[in-house]
Amino acid sequence: MEKKYRGFYVDWWQIRRSTVYGGAAVVLLSALLAGGGWWLWRNNFSIAAPDAADAPKDAAKVTAFEGDVRIVRAATRETILVTKPTFVSAGDTVQTQADGRAQVQMIDGSILSIRPNSTIVIRDSASIFGGTNVRVTLDDGQINVKTQDQTEASENVVEVLESENRVMAQTDASFNINEQKGSGEIRISRGGVESNVGGERVVIGENEFAAINNGRITPKERLLDAPKLVAPANSEQITAASDVSFRWQKPEANSAVGFYLQVSKSPFFVADAIIIERDNLTNQIFTLANLAPGTYYWRLRAAATSGQTSDWGEPWKFTIVKPAASEALTATDWQVEAVGGSIYLVGGRTQPGATVRIAGREVFAAANGSFRLQISADSPNVTVEISDERGNRSRYNLNLSSVRAVRQ
Repeated sequence: MEKKYRGFYVDWWQIRRSTVYGGAAVVLLSALLAGGGWWLWRNNFSIAAPDAADAPKDAAKVTAFEGDVRIVRAATRETILVTKPTFVSAGDTVQTQADGRAQVQMIDGSILSIRPNSTIVIRDSASIFGGTNVRVTLDDGQINVKTQDQTEASENVVEVLESENRVMAQTDASFNINEQKGSGEIRISRGGVESNVGGERVVIGENEFAAINNGRITPKERLLDAPKLVAPANSEQITAASDVSFRWQKPEANSAVGFYLQVSKSPFFVADAIIIERDNLTNQIFTLANLAPGTYYWRLRAAATSGQTSDWGEPWKFTIVKPAASEALTATDWQVEAVGGSIYLVGGRTQPGATVRIAGREVFAAANGSFRLQISADSPNVTVEISDERGNRSRYNLNLSSVRAVRQ
């Protein structure tokens, strides 16, 4: 008996060209996804952070964040992009990028605020015998530590270069690594810190400053405040072709002898966005001409005769606009995602290049008009301000719960 074989036979010349192209596209997309997954696995990079509810015992917690913040897990070397409140265990590293900020609540109730472009390591986070041991190392950048009441068995230590700094109860202290000078800087606005450098112990008290240079601590001096900005006012619009005069006031202590000015296209003052930088200014006014239409940010810090420099003051924004301004700015396709607590991701669509400002944060609309930014809001209603380089402006009242926007 003749055997019969079942099979399918295809006349290849009868397959449509679009089918072949579609199959090739599927193969290419699969290859890209596989390659991307391999890269993420190879670099131990995880897109989402675990929830803070999953925190192990004695772990610190990231309670608030902005921009690009990452955690490198000590146990697995996995890099986690922070997208929601999460935890930080002993040995973990926290990294903030140029637009990143993070707030970490330690187990003793102290609050650690990590500034942009900073790296810290949680060395210890443990509760034993009725007390707590908290220890962090500042590898780069700047952090601020605020402590509450502490028991006698509690210890809160910040390591900066060769120094160990025990933060006392009810203290507000700032620790910074000055890359230009290669030194560590300690600023105390409230409370006190006991600094140990090579066995030399010094208590730095309220409104005092000291630096760590070459394994030694410098003599303490009065803390220098940042200058007070005067003009251009925050969010002021200036007509193109007009000179911009930057004016400021000396700190109240009146010990400043020089000033540092930066003007940037970015609110984060990244290096490639800074358009003007001046140091050793002795007057309290500086004029800049021929600024192109656009949005700018400016900030100042002061310098004393001892070499101490203040923190950068909070930046102010101003806009150079063209004379004509008549176009109405609209926004559509509103989207709101609750990340956790009072943190939201807000998105929508408006005119390309427009500036969208919500709850103190802002972003530029992309070439297709889309925008998306992360905000922190205690109220369900927020004000959305939209502006462009020609001076056009509009305002919306956005309800974060119903995602309903009403133009004002």
